[in-house]
Amino acid sequence: MFGYVQIRKPELKIKDYDTYHSFYCGLCHILYERFGIRGQVTLTYDMTFLVMLLSSYYESEVRTEKRRCIVHPAKAHTERITDLTAYGADMNVLLTYFHFVDDKQDENSMKAAGGIAVYHSAYVKIKDRYPLQCRRIVRSLKTLREIERRDSGSEEDLKAACDSFGRLMAALFAYDEKDPMLQVLKGLAYHLGCFIYLTDAWDDLADDIEKKRYNPLKTLYNRNLYDDQKAEDLLYDHAAKTAAYFEMLPCLQYQDILRNILYAGIWNKWDKKHKL
Repeated sequence: MFGYVQIRKPELKIKDYDTYHSFYCGLCHILYERFGIRGQVTLTYDMTFLVMLLSSYYESEVRTEKRRCIVHPAKAHTERITDLTAYGADMNVLLTYFHFVDDKQDENSMKAAGGIAVYHSAYVKIKDRYPLQCRRIVRSLKTLREIERRDSGSEEDLKAACDSFGRLMAALFAYDEKDPMLQVLKGLAYHLGCFIYLTDAWDDLADDIEKKRYNPLKTLYNRNLYDDQKAEDLLYDHAAKTAAYFEMLPCLQYQDILRNILYAGIWNKWDKKHKL
């Protein structure tokens, strides 16, 4: 379900793309440093955005280093790392673990069981560091599973599913519970989560209908109660609210990159399917 919070590369200045890429490489390095290859393979654009946003908001000191890696063995690449990068790495691995837990409960697959075994020790360490985030994520996923098993196809359940995933995202962005602007950060994350959930549901809709899998939009489409325009209107609403919360934050660094993601990048998959 993740992978939607991306840059719109053609609209970024070269220097801004280099900055973004260096944060991506920095997160990759810290994932490897903390969890080995099992951490490195979980790397996502979404958590790169989280690290950049929180680093900008908290005005974190940045250290830059040049390294070669398996992906870039011939040329050293710049890595930007802040004190928020480790937090992003932990949240990245945490989401991977819960992804396998969710798959195990839904499908009881060997792959999911193997994933749980691989990441369980990392999960235990992260849970000790961030128990509140873990509890909130567990609660959100439990609600989502209940909605999926009910599979009513109602608009009420669609809204409830979006709400649950929005709350999951808000848990990730709640780095400091005493922050005076915590509700703004959580508001941004909540509506971004709703946007991601709806985009993912729409993106998988045709395949889920064909394979008779759960999709919160499936019944509504079959009843002609939902269409691309209505889906787009809902997405615009959540995207606009995400952007509005972002503009309340005093993020002075990386503004152009963060706006590129929130105003354009999150629409990449929708626009590609609609060939805009």
